[in-house]
Amino acid sequence: MTLASTSELPRPILENPDPKALAAEIVKALRYRVGKDGSVATQFDWLTASILVVRDRIIDHWVKATKEAYDEGAKRVYYLSLEFLIGRLMRDAFTNLGMMESMRDALGSLGVELDVISALEPDAALGNGGLGRLAACFMESMATVDVPAHGYGIRYVNGMFRQEIHDGWQVELPETWLDHGNPWEFERRERSFEVGFGGTVESITTKDGRLERHVWRPQERILAVAYDTPVVGWRGNRVNTLRLWSGMPVDPILLDTFNAGDHIGALRESNKADALSRVLYPADSSPAGQELRLRQEYFFSTASLQDIIQRHLSQYGELHSLPDKAAIHLNDTHPAVAVAELLRLLMDVHGIDFDAAWDITKRTFAYTNHTLLPEALESWPVPLFERLLPRHMQIVYAINAQILLEARAKADFDGEQISRISLIEENGERRVRMGNLAFAGSHSINGVSALHTELMKETVFADLHQLYPDRINNKTNGITPRRWLIQCNPGLTGLIREAIGDRFLDDINALKDLDTLADDASFREKFAGVKRANKERLASLVLERQGIKVDPSAMFDIQIKRIHEYKRQLLNIIEAVALYDQIRSHPERDWMPRVKFFGGKAAPSYHNAKLIIKLANDVAKVINRDPAVGGLLKIVFVPNYNVSTAEIMMPAADLSEQISTAGMEASGTGNMKFALNGALTIGTLDGANVEIKEQVGDDNIFIFGLTTEEVAERRAEGYNPRAVIESSPELSQALAAISSGVFSPDDPNRYRELMSGLYDHDWFMVAADFDAYAAAQRQVDAVWRNSPEWHAKAIHNVARMGWFSSDRTIRQYANEIWNVPA
Repeated sequence: MTLASTSELPRPILENPDPKALAAEIVKALRYRVGKDGSVATQFDWLTASILVVRDRIIDHWVKATKEAYDEGAKRVYYLSLEFLIGRLMRDAFTNLGMMESMRDALGSLGVELDVISALEPDAALGNGGLGRLAACFMESMATVDVPAHGYGIRYVNGMFRQEIHDGWQVELPETWLDHGNPWEFERRERSFEVGFGGTVESITTKDGRLERHVWRPQERILAVAYDTPVVGWRGNRVNTLRLWSGMPVDPILLDTFNAGDHIGALRESNKADALSRVLYPADSSPAGQELRLRQEYFFSTASLQDIIQRHLSQYGELHSLPDKAAIHLNDTHPAVAVAELLRLLMDVHGIDFDAAWDITKRTFAYTNHTLLPEALESWPVPLFERLLPRHMQIVYAINAQILLEARAKADFDGEQISRISLIEENGERRVRMGNLAFAGSHSINGVSALHTELMKETVFADLHQLYPDRINNKTNGITPRRWLIQCNPGLTGLIREAIGDRFLDDINALKDLDTLADDASFREKFAGVKRANKERLASLVLERQGIKVDPSAMFDIQIKRIHEYKRQLLNIIEAVALYDQIRSHPERDWMPRVKFFGGKAAPSYHNAKLIIKLANDVAKVINRDPAVGGLLKIVFVPNYNVSTAEIMMPAADLSEQISTAGMEASGTGNMKFALNGALTIGTLDGANVEIKEQVGDDNIFIFGLTTEEVAERRAEGYNPRAVIESSPELSQALAAISSGVFSPDDPNRYRELMSGLYDHDWFMVAADFDAYAAAQRQVDAVWRNSPEWHAKAIHNVARMGWFSSDRTIRQYANEIWNVPA
């Protein structure tokens, strides 16, 4: 059974319309809203018409939910995130409204295949990795559990980039997802707010010389214009708003300058505004790139706060009640400047004194930290910050003075501790620490896994935690089961419904009823059949896009995530080289066929990450062409990894690679998606792997490597990677092969420096964990050899993943941080 029978789902809140009537609506939308007759309509036209028909139904619920929240005076959640990796929205909306089969039948009667047109919908280029996908899951779950919410971000025209692989190298191209328009969004010109940069600050005093207020007079002015996208909860329970800001110039063209002959100069204001919402994460390796990043962060933060304040004032007429009616959540440090901006708006625009404004600010904001990597805790050079945001620099100093006084008075901090909690980094270049600013300005600071939260207390925020011991709490991440099971894996969804009924569709914890079926041979066989079909779909995709043929009966071993040294794609590749050597050296052994899939983007300025992509492709080129391997091992790097690709790869995975250096991955959500779709995890005790292990049981996961404590001990004791490498024949042989040019005959020295780095420092413990990782992979082989045992373990994984629903996470946020009912 598949979701081809979703008409059997319990009726959604929205009435499921008759397919014949729906077909008539689609034809009408095609003619009057797209402007096409069915005889000449393209597949894109049918896609747009189909979306518009369903969107009309969504709007009714959207307007109703918004009005009810206003009339009831409900507290709203405002989620500020630089990324919302929402992917394609059509299937999401159709599924959540229970209209998938009605739309399929309606389109079929018109000679249009829903699956064909849905594949034409572009992925919204609004994010890059786990942080953005988490924000998207959270938005869907807030609508599902009935939390009134707005998401705020930037409407990127080109997003991160579209990744192509040319001769094994990553090539970055513009992501043109808006070329055909976006039928889901609504432009809100009336919700436009002015954003300033630079200029001067004037102190206004009373007649007797007392300071009355400050007035910031920006040198540059830009408009932020709102674009709204409705976010539909499961069964249409609630529709919330994703509001994205686009930059527009106050003066589109300097006409005098244009008429004087300086045609390029006349458009400089327009170009500056356009750049703000053009690209996600512009490379910050140059001063210009750093400046654009800071501009973007302030741009969307101030527009969002001005919008929130205007909405609050229109309803309540004053701002002292803001914390009671608005919960503003900072998704990582990107919107941290909002802390200083809210203070500026409260004090300079609305006349509230510092102490009251600071109290309002702290009670309104909450902050999620997503990293323990110092370089990912943003900081900005003081001269840059002061030049772009002079009033905010003054406010940062005022906040800092308050905190440092508290530290000395309450905790008797010494000079070193004072230096660490200061909002200003004084060692070397003076920089504004955005993580410290977000912490200081929030009443709640949460980690995203149990391990990560404890490490926050011990590392990056140890001193701030000592000063404010009640603020840090844990909210382990989750994923929406609608997108990551019901929608992306209809075969498994149908099988589960056949086996245990429909209750899990509304209560994902009901998946635990599958546990007893792991010992049922008939169910295991059906489960294996679903997995096989998903693997065949991925194999077809790889053959079509890349011309690589893979065997669906082989183990599909998948590592898909942002390319970064701490995520250790390099460890996986080196082990593949070692395995390649072993297969060739010992052909008499009973090797298990395996296909290793990689996918992910490297930041454009991250040299080693881009080199790792090239290495994966170089290794693939050699191994995949070697007849001595006999198809026992293949390597595939899937280009332009995004949400839609993940929706195909997650259900097809047998083995999920979650092998980051212990203590460095905050949580992970890919690990949850894989396990929910019946993959076994091989991983370190890092991030949410720890909690996944607790949920699925020690026998149903492959854990290896150093723990967080052991990593810290090795580094403290003076870890010698060279000795470790020389004591491991498999590792030393693999490194020698890579370093000597076996996989790069066109440039034998290409990987010499990358490999020598493992000998010299190996900060990410690749060598330290290699032997344990290789041994764990052979344990994987042993279990894979016994297919009933493998499938039983996979079923246990699916059955025990209900706790990792983002619905559970959002309810915890709502009850324990935001103080809203859920």
